[in-house]
Amino acid sequence: MYLDLVIFAVFILIYSAVAGAVERTWISGAIIFTAFGLLIGPVGLGLISLEADREAIKTLAELTLALVLFADAAGADMGVLKKFQRLPVRLLLVGLPLTILLGFGIGALLFQKLSLVEVALLATMLAPTDAALGKAVVTNDKVPNAARQGLNVESGLNDGICVPILFVFLALATGKAGEEGPWLLAVKLVAEEIGIGLAVGLLLTGLAVTLLKVAWRRKWLTETWIQIPIVALALACFAGAQFIEGSGFIAAFSGGLLFGVLASDQREEFLRAAEGTGDTMSLITWVIFGAAVVSKAIGNFSWIMILYSILSLTLIRMLPVFFSLTGLRTNTEGKLFIGWFGPRGLASVVFAVIVLNANLPNGGVLAMTVVCTVILSIILHGTSANPWARGFGERWQKWQGGGEE
Repeated sequence: MYLDLVIFAVFILIYSAVAGAVERTWISGAIIFTAFGLLIGPVGLGLISLEADREAIKTLAELTLALVLFADAAGADMGVLKKFQRLPVRLLLVGLPLTILLGFGIGALLFQKLSLVEVALLATMLAPTDAALGKAVVTNDKVPNAARQGLNVESGLNDGICVPILFVFLALATGKAGEEGPWLLAVKLVAEEIGIGLAVGLLLTGLAVTLLKVAWRRKWLTETWIQIPIVALALACFAGAQFIEGSGFIAAFSGGLLFGVLASDQREEFLRAAEGTGDTMSLITWVIFGAAVVSKAIGNFSWIMILYSILSLTLIRMLPVFFSLTGLRTNTEGKLFIGWFGPRGLASVVFAVIVLNANLPNGGVLAMTVVCTVILSIILHGTSANPWARGFGERWQKWQGGGEE
């Protein structure tokens, strides 16, 4: 236990000291974290004794994602978002359904041993994008505001939207759809997950902001304790919604958006520590992912899994996005850029654990395909984020003639 703690603490210390330098290179933090986990894991040096089970990985990934979603939403530029709201709306209402449909069609052709419902599960698990892995792009000032805010909102909401869809397919796969049938079940789950998530996120945040504003005016907040409220609020939104069977991800993101609006004057003070905590939790999550998941998965991927993973990150994601952005004032490179930067990460890992725990006949195949896709995403999106973001930002300015979209 103490050796594990020393390894994690020293690694966090070293990375925090050089994070700024790393962010200026073509290598992302997620690549370093996962590679380090692989290095110290059982197929590497075997330095850690940590045995992370499915539920532990799922819980850590959920909490990390909730905090990242809240912090990113709270820091969103609402003025820019209102101006370019059509972009995330198109991505969510057109691009997301088409991504699931195309993923289902290609999956049905490749995975002929899977049932159609299992293929639908796979397509749904890999549809949501990851806010943590996409942070290098959405926080890069060189990327046009429209693209940054659009990708931020998309990644914040698409995993919550996919949760009820996943559970509908899971109920069909396990024969638990009941007498109400799949369509009624789908409507019920969507209403519950999204409705409850929104209600919890907005209610808790509204109450919290009221309390924090009173504390701010009366100078009750100390320099030490001002770092805590956002972390606590993000986790409260997530856990509260999950407890009453809503979407914790929707609650965290909607709560973050409301916080950014209601506490706009003080949000920088509150958010600084929350972002650092989220980054630290992401580091730990990806190290454990590398040590406990990647180390066991290496060598067990079939060519079909690898092919589908590549297609999921390219054609299955980029074609629907390109189509959904038709008619918007975005050039071809902008559409390709937005389509490419849909990394798969924490949400897909959480979904994979949920499907594994359902004990489906081919649950292992589904989970391994998700893991393969996430590994490729960490590498491909991680190495391409900074170089393409810089180049795209410069070319966009020239295309705009010095203005900004």
